[in-house]
Amino acid sequence: MRALQAFALAALLAWVSPAAAEGFTPGQRQEIIGILRDALKQDPSILREALEALEAADAQDRQGTARAAIAAHAEALFRDPADPVKGNPQGAVTIVEFFDARCGYCKQLQPAIDQLLRRQPDVRLVLKDLPILGPNSLLASRALLAAQRQGKYAELHDALMKLREDPAEPVLKREAERLGLDWARLRRDMDDPAVARRLQENTRLAGALRIEGTPALVIGDTLVPGAVDLATLERLVAEAREKRGG
Repeated sequence: MRALQAFALAALLAWVSPAAAEGFTPGQRQEIIGILRDALKQDPSILREALEALEAADAQDRQGTARAAIAAHAEALFRDPADPVKGNPQGAVTIVEFFDARCGYCKQLQPAIDQLLRRQPDVRLVLKDLPILGPNSLLASRALLAAQRQGKYAELHDALMKLREDPAEPVLKREAERLGLDWARLRRDMDDPAVARRLQENTRLAGALRIEGTPALVIGDTLVPGAVDLATLERLVAEAREKRGG
């Protein structure tokens, strides 16, 4: 009986793949459908197993595509000297974070990132502003990159990640002045075309990696969509460190 179920599982996997399905004759398709119906009546769990196998194969395929994209864009991802950096600037392991200053999941991730940087002194965090949540996201990203020119990117980033109100201009002014930034200079720099170009470059890079939301992390050759916990971050950093031979 289990052999029949295994055959039905293989048939289902082939059937749901358009490329594979084209190889069957109409008669073979009908025979497969009949086998599947009988197998599912006898053991409905076979459908769950088939879907889990498909999900695993799809995840593996996505990671393979992501690894190729990361390798193709490694220079822009890991070695752009203009990017803001937290943690150890000379760290052996680099994490790249695409984030939006208004993103709730980015704020949720931040404590785990902060703990990781405290616990792992050889980790370098590269921050890529990706304002995708509307006009105030764009305003906040422009303020952050302008603050970088006054040596206060990290401080303003920390403030915005803790913020529980929308980073409209009056809020940005308040936070900037609280941190000792020159607001008049900051506001001028926010409108510098070079700042807009950097955000465009980040957007293009995110598109090349097929990043669809924030946060998104690149750790070694792995793309991590969404917020993860500290244990997952430490595991991925350890894997990246091992691949580097350190």
